[in-house]
Amino acid sequence: MRARQIEVFRMVMRCGTLTSAAEALNVSQPALSQILLHTEDELGFKLFQRVKGRLIPTPEAEDLYPEVERLFGDLEALRGRARDLRHGKAGIVRLAASAPPSLSVVPEALRHFRSAHPTLRVLSYVVPAEIIMRMLDDGQAGLGVAMTDEPMAGIDTEIIGRTRMVCVLPAGHELAEKASIAAADLQDQTLISYRATSLQGRLLREAFGREGLVFQPEMEIDVSIIGLAFVQQGLGVAVVDGLLPWHSFPGLVTRPFLPEVSLPLCLLTSARRPLSRSHDLLRAHLRTACHDLGLTEADKPDHKPAL
Repeated sequence: MRARQIEVFRMVMRCGTLTSAAEALNVSQPALSQILLHTEDELGFKLFQRVKGRLIPTPEAEDLYPEVERLFGDLEALRGRARDLRHGKAGIVRLAASAPPSLSVVPEALRHFRSAHPTLRVLSYVVPAEIIMRMLDDGQAGLGVAMTDEPMAGIDTEIIGRTRMVCVLPAGHELAEKASIAAADLQDQTLISYRATSLQGRLLREAFGREGLVFQPEMEIDVSIIGLAFVQQGLGVAVVDGLLPWHSFPGLVTRPFLPEVSLPLCLLTSARRPLSRSHDLLRAHLRTACHDLGLTEADKPDHKPAL
């Protein structure tokens, strides 16, 4: 039985007459009658007996009818699922982010995303940038957020914001009296910062080099959050990204680092896999979160709009 034949059979079973079924389906009675006759011919048995203007279901029809209703129930559930997906009411989003955005941009984005789409399930992963790339390529994550714009095969990169390097100091440190911390101010300090091979490390090495200084941390870290405990324990001062909410950690103060070093905040997606509707909705909230947190270029005080 084809879809139209099943629909006609179901409606005749429900209405009991060809006239009522034809009206319900908005077709002519002769057309509906022909569909029903063709259906019976193909099946090889009668579905209805014509008795005094009414159609009486045969035992075979009675046997088929529950299966038809189950089929229509499944179809309606499928349609409902499709509607929910279209309107962002169903689905799963898988987001992989490095630690700094996971503690700043991601919570801000998810706060609004969950408010707008409370029925969507969110799987959030906090992993290094290289793992994010792998997860996107393998389909384990649909979106990635990391502080790197280095090109990688199969990954599309969109810069959605920027953050600047800051110097994180123990509260009461002598350098905390300064409005900003220059590279030269750190020459007699135990420096905690990124490995030289990382993007952040390379940018800092170039910045120190422009000042005629050598960037050589005594304590190297992979991610900025690791420097938190080191600074709190008085092990040194850290030059790290300003994306983390450093002000919320006790015993610390932050100052702008000079010369200015800007880090990109990037939205990563697979170039090989289409983005689902749910992931596209979250992507929009991540962009908005960057704007709300003052991380986009248009939010910088010295930004000049293009003419």
